[in-house]
Amino acid sequence: MTDVVTRGEREIVVSRRFAAPRERVFAALTVPGLLVQWYGARGWRLTECSFEAVVGAAYRFVSEGPGGARMVQRGEVRVVEPPVSITISEVFDEQSYPGVTVITHELAEEGAGTLLTTTIRYATPGGRATALRYPMARGMAEAYTRIDLLLEGQA
Repeated sequence: MTDVVTRGEREIVVSRRFAAPRERVFAALTVPGLLVQWYGARGWRLTECSFEAVVGAAYRFVSEGPGGARMVQRGEVRVVEPPVSITISEVFDEQSYPGVTVITHELAEEGAGTLLTTTIRYATPGGRATALRYPMARGMAEAYTRIDLLLEGQA
C-alpha cells in the first residue's frame, strides 16, 4: 500500500514497502531501462528517458498518455548515495505552479524488503496545493504498483 501525507506547508511524503532488496529498488529508480518499464500512472508511459545517477547530471523524461497527451519533465541530480538515497530537482515544461520542486527518495532496509520514502518539496505552499488537486496520489500509487510488478519479474 502506498501512503501519501502532507508535511509542513510545502511537502508531500509518499511511502511504500517493497519485497525486494534496496539495491534493486534503487536501480528501478535510477536505471533508464527499468524506469521505462514502470514510470507513470496507468495509461501513461515513459517514451524518452535520459537519466544518469551522477551528481550534477541533467535528466529529461518524456511521457505520453491518454489521447496523445504529452508531458516533459527535467531536472538535475543533486545528491546520490547508492543505494540509500537520491535527490533530484524537477520542473515540467508546462508546469502549473511556480518554481523548482526537489524530490528525495530514501531507501531503508526492512528485513528482506525495502521501505521507500519519497519527499516532494515544492517551491511554494501554493505549488503543493496545486499538485494535490491533481490525481497525483493515485498516479504515484499506480506507478509504485508497477515497480512491485517489475521487481517480482526480476526475482
